Amino acid sequence: MRIRRTRSLLAVTALTALALTACENGTGTRDEGASALPETPSASAPASAPTGGSTTTPAEDGNKDGNKNGNNDGNKDNAKDGSKTPAPATRVLCNGSTTKVTAQPVPRPLNHMLLTVTNTGSKTCDLTYYPVLRFDEMQWVPRAAEETHPQAVVSLAPGESGYAGVLLSAADGSGDGGTTAKKLTVAFQGMTPNSDGGASATPALPAAGVYYDSSLTVTYWQQDREDALSW
Repeated sequence: MRIRRTRSLLAVTALTALALTACENGTGTRDEGASALPETPSASAPASAPTGGSTTTPAEDGNKDGNKNGNNDGNKDNAKDGSKTPAPATRVLCNGSTTKVTAQPVPRPLNHMLLTVTNTGSKTCDLTYYPVLRFDEMQWVPRAAEETHPQAVVSLAPGESGYAGVLLSAADGSGDGGTTAKKLTVAFQGMTPNSDGGASATPALPAAGVYYDSSLTVTYWQQDREDALSW
């Protein structure tokens, strides 16, 4: 009887130790008495929202307000100011439709004429390369003086003027085929040499016309009047 009682006690002790070990490892069955005890909320767990209230946090509300008042408005503003749609060009080519052109013979240098181009538009315009001249119905194009090539394209803000000098005839009379012209057409070049720059201009010439010969030469467009007449 003692042996049986001792064995029974050992068995009970072993089962108790196994149950305790299982509970410590989280693999055993929880005691009903322990499950009835209220659990202390974790400090990191968010509090439950009241029934019927907002389920968003202040940070989320802030983000929403920021999106409404900042990002969304910014996107609308960007759409208005053209950041999503390419803005219209603020520079154009100078030509007969955006400028006023005059042609005036000058006393010095001898046998020279001055072309003046004034920007009459609302945008900055660029004078590229040199003017292409045609007196009356001439069938050849006057050459450009390469030594007058400027370092940068001449740009004219609204109201500003650019210039080109024209050598009409040789001072020593060495030119050929001299004749007097009554009409002048000034053509403009585009962004590449000899390309079409748009509408041409027909500035008035003196009533007596202007005399020119095979020496006819033109400068590149210049920002200053003096540069156009200094060669």
